[in-house]
Amino acid sequence: MYMISKSLEEYLKTMYVLNKQNGRVRVTDIAEKMNCTKASVNKAVHNLKDNGLLNYEAYGTIELTQNGENLAKKILEAYDIVYLFLKDVLNLDAANAQKEAEKIKTVIADDTINKLAKYVHKVLDLNELDCDFDINKEKCRCCVRRTNKK
Repeated sequence: MYMISKSLEEYLKTMYVLNKQNGRVRVTDIAEKMNCTKASVNKAVHNLKDNGLLNYEAYGTIELTQNGENLAKKILEAYDIVYLFLKDVLNLDAANAQKEAEKIKTVIADDTINKLAKYVHKVLDLNELDCDFDINKEKCRCCVRRTNKK
């Protein structure tokens, strides 16, 4: 498991999303998307590269490694769980749920996410999740949502 800061998680998540949208990721794209300076992006890119989460050569495109992609998916899944809780359990409108989920995800612990996931799935009757769900596991045999994503 990679221990990176919440701000680096946001950069990684943004890179993953940009790659899915555009098929490539550049420092400029990240800076525009996150409304920050290229210098901050470069610093984050080098930190993520040092952690083995991406490949990058100066002025080239940024490519997530398999570990980087897996971590980005985990980060997005944690956001989705918080978003579902806010929108479908607490009945916040979609726009507010999105804003709040982004804020909450940056401070919530994995253990809390695991418990929230179980609660959300139970309340929304998505499936049982009495399977020791852990967001850090790559697959969960009893979680229909994860197995049907393939």
